[in-house]
Amino acid sequence: MSTQADHGHELVPRPELTPDALRAALAVVAPGRLVEMQAMKDEAFAKAVEWHSLSPVQSWVLIWAREIEIARRPDLSTRYVQAENNLEHEDPAIAREALRELSAVLDEAMKAVRE
Repeated sequence: MSTQADHGHELVPRPELTPDALRAALAVVAPGRLVEMQAMKDEAFAKAVEWHSLSPVQSWVLIWAREIEIARRPDLSTRYVQAENNLEHEDPAIAREALRELSAVLDEAMKAVRE
């Protein structure tokens, strides 16, 4: 597990950026997404072979590290869910703010996993 800034209560420590560590963390914070993770991993590895590039695998690692960062931190998770719930709000200003907040949460999570 890596070192990290203090974000208050975290459900699990931030995992290393390896498939096994990410899977183990996801099994704790969002076990219902393990099948989705595996399907995306299979697709990423197939593309890596087809494209003769590790880029799809690297993208898969970062996508799931970001997803786990959000799920393991109640502060980010709450913001994410609230923003997602307002994306199709009838008030366009609220929907725009929700999109901005969703983007901010994703950016914050990605920045955290790249520390």
